[in-house]
Amino acid sequence: MCLNHLSSSFSQERSDAFGERVVGAFNEAALCLMTSIGHRTGLFETLGDMESGTSGEIAERAHLNERYVREWLAAMSTARVVEYDASTATFRLPAEHARYLTRTGGADNLALYAQYIGMLGEVESAIVACFKAGGGVPYERYGRFHEVMAEDSGQTVVGALFDHILPLVPGLPQRLERGIRVLDAGCGSGRALALMAERYPRSHFVGVDLSDAAIHTARQAAWARGLGNVTFESRDLSDFDTTARPDEFDLITTFDAIHDQAKPRAVLKGIHRSLKADGIYLMQDIRSSSHIENNLDHPLGTLFYTISCMHCMSVSLAQGGEGLGTMWGREKARELLREAGFTAINVHELPHDIQNDYYIVQK
Repeated sequence: MCLNHLSSSFSQERSDAFGERVVGAFNEAALCLMTSIGHRTGLFETLGDMESGTSGEIAERAHLNERYVREWLAAMSTARVVEYDASTATFRLPAEHARYLTRTGGADNLALYAQYIGMLGEVESAIVACFKAGGGVPYERYGRFHEVMAEDSGQTVVGALFDHILPLVPGLPQRLERGIRVLDAGCGSGRALALMAERYPRSHFVGVDLSDAAIHTARQAAWARGLGNVTFESRDLSDFDTTARPDEFDLITTFDAIHDQAKPRAVLKGIHRSLKADGIYLMQDIRSSSHIENNLDHPLGTLFYTISCMHCMSVSLAQGGEGLGTMWGREKARELLREAGFTAINVHELPHDIQNDYYIVQK
C-alpha cells in the first residue's frame, strides 16, 4: 500500500520509534548468539571466577583461542554485558550479570535459552521452504535439540522434581517409595526418569520417545548409574490409543511433550487407557492461552511462538500431524484432556517457573 494513502493518519514519531526498535532487535538477536557461545564455551563461568582480565588471560584460563575470545568480549562489551576498562585493556563480568549467565545461578541462568536462537537458525531455509510448500521439518534436522532440551528441563523441571513437582499430588512421593509403575511418554534423554528411578528403587519406570538418539543416550546413562528399575523404548506413540495396555501404570508423566506429537489426541487417549483407575497423569507444558489476544503480554510470547513455528509445530507437521504448536494453551489442553476421557483436571503454577503449567489429571 502506498504511504500517500495513509498521509492523514501516518505518525512520523511512531514510525521512527519502530525503526529504532527494529535496529535494537538486530543488536539483541546478535547478543543472543554471543550469549549462546558464551554459555557453550564456558566463558561466562571463566569470567565469573575472575575479578577481571585481558583477553589473553581470559582465553588462557578458558583454554580457548585468544582472537575469538577478544572479538566475543568486544561484542559483549558493546552490549553492556561485560565491562571494559580501556586503561588496562581488561574485562570483567559484574556479579549482578553473572547471576543470570552462569551455571552457578541455577534456575536463574538465562544463558542456556539463548541456544535456541542459533539452533533454530540452522533450519531457517527448510522452514522457508515449508512456508511455500507446507509440511514440516523432521526431528533429525535439529542436531542439538535434545541436548538443549535436556539442559532446559534439567534447570526448570528436573531441579524442581522432588521438592515442588511430585508433591503437587498429595501422597505421591510415598506411593513411589512403596513401589508403583511409572511411564514417561516423550521422555527425551530420560533425565527426569533416571532421577526418579534412583530415588525410588521399589518403583519401576518406563521411558518412551520417538528419537533413537535420545533413547540411546537415556539407556547409556541408566546403565552407567546401575539402574535396573528403568527401561527405555524408541517408538512412535501415534497409535497409542489402540496399542496401550489397559490399567498398566499408576503414574504417567509427560514433560513438554504433548504439543510436539503428530497425534496428540491419540497419545492422550492412550494415556487414559493405560492409567489405572486411581492413577495420576502429570502433564507439564508451556504456560499460555490458546488465544493470541491473551498472549500479547506474555513475557516469552514472541520467543515461544518462534520456537513453535520453527520446531514444535513443524516437527509434528513433518509426520503428517496436527501441529498444535508450543502455544496450544490451557483451553485447548483442557479440551483434549476431556476428549481423551479425563474428568478431573487441575492446573498448577510454581513460583520459580514462569514458563510452565503443571496439570494434575485423573479419570
